[in-house]
Amino acid sequence: MNLSMKALFFLRHYNDIDHITPVISKWIETGHSCDIVLIGKHRLLSDYRIEFLKKLDGVRIAHIRDLIPAREFLKWRLQTILLATSLQRLFIGPLVRAAIRYYDAERRETVWRSTADRILQRSFKEGDKGVVVFDWLTKNSPICIEWIEQVVSRAHAMELGTVSLPHGDSPHSTQLIRHREWNLAPDASFSAACIFDKLVVPNDLCARRFRPFLDDRSIAVLGSPRYCDEWLAKLATFAPASSLSRSGRQFRVVMFLRKNDFTIFWEEVTEVVCLIAAFPDTMLVIKPHTRGGWRQSLTGNAAVRRLRNVIIAADDIHSIHLMNWADLIIDLATSVVFEAVKAKKPVLAADYLHAGRSALAHYMPETELKCRDDVYRRIKSLVSGSDGTFYVEHHRERFIKEMLHPAGPDVLPLYVSLLEAQARAGAQPSPHYHPSNDFSMDTQRDQCLSNQL
Repeated sequence: MNLSMKALFFLRHYNDIDHITPVISKWIETGHSCDIVLIGKHRLLSDYRIEFLKKLDGVRIAHIRDLIPAREFLKWRLQTILLATSLQRLFIGPLVRAAIRYYDAERRETVWRSTADRILQRSFKEGDKGVVVFDWLTKNSPICIEWIEQVVSRAHAMELGTVSLPHGDSPHSTQLIRHREWNLAPDASFSAACIFDKLVVPNDLCARRFRPFLDDRSIAVLGSPRYCDEWLAKLATFAPASSLSRSGRQFRVVMFLRKNDFTIFWEEVTEVVCLIAAFPDTMLVIKPHTRGGWRQSLTGNAAVRRLRNVIIAADDIHSIHLMNWADLIIDLATSVVFEAVKAKKPVLAADYLHAGRSALAHYMPETELKCRDDVYRRIKSLVSGSDGTFYVEHHRERFIKEMLHPAGPDVLPLYVSLLEAQARAGAQPSPHYHPSNDFSMDTQRDQCLSNQL
């Protein structure tokens, strides 16, 4: 066994907890230790995966607000809110931008640097070998890139490695999937990845987003830690009990929604919900996105809420509960359904309900819904039990091989080996990243782009 190493993981929301917990678990199992700092909502401390990690020897977990003085945390939080791109898009955008100009980068840096140093020095002593881990980040991330850039810079000064791990997968095989995306040029929001020594992706479809900004040495394609066989078996041993019941002849359907950022044709989604609800002995549960679901028009639609056999899932009903409960899943391009594909549970890719093409439909065209007629026919045949074998098996096997296990089915040891290598190597900044107080992140993105094109 390798000598024990230390890692510092920053976790910020439901998705990265879901996808990075398997890596942390394997890291500890291998004989290493880690600190976990939550930088999202404080209630994440009670998440069932965080509760699982708390029980492991060698793990310390804390929320950022419990690690730094209250006054400093307040400043950190206010700066984070001030620089949020979502705030700048509101009607108060001009006022926000004026405040940013007044409270400039030099003033902000004092807080960024102080909080970064406090957290890093808590985890690592001078001369320690270790690695600092974030999830994927873009320039639109709610946790300020300016602060993350400072954490990475301070980690490099301490000769620590830095890695960005997946918080999901690529449920789309196409690029123009969000509102106001009209150009097939590389998406500069992904260029923020160049601040890390190494970026990890589960498959080549995800790697394509980052390749315009990083060279091949900076990207590792290792497979999906969340959907590998080893983790699925372990997850089943501690996932919370479900409150969903299976009764009688009821045909159970689940629909997973995407964030409102994506171009979804909500009027037709409503029509499909009503179509499914019209089938007798059918129960439909709609799962809003774990972040921003309250902003989706469907979940507030009074007509939908009045349907006796349609339920909007509460926050405490987890995706794993719905996956086990369902007879059929309707997908609007989410990676959460990849688990169902591995279990051979029917998933229909409702690609005509959104602007992109899903990875499911790309690899398994037999799953695609192209129109409302398709929805009716497939639901009717599945309810009656006449659909036969749902997947074309060699399509499903290719999907699993290329999307989930591209480097082989033993995924988690690959992640641990990469973190060990980065901890041993220490800081190796990307050749496209040039930290400087007067060199803005936007300028760095432009240089990343120009270096690669």
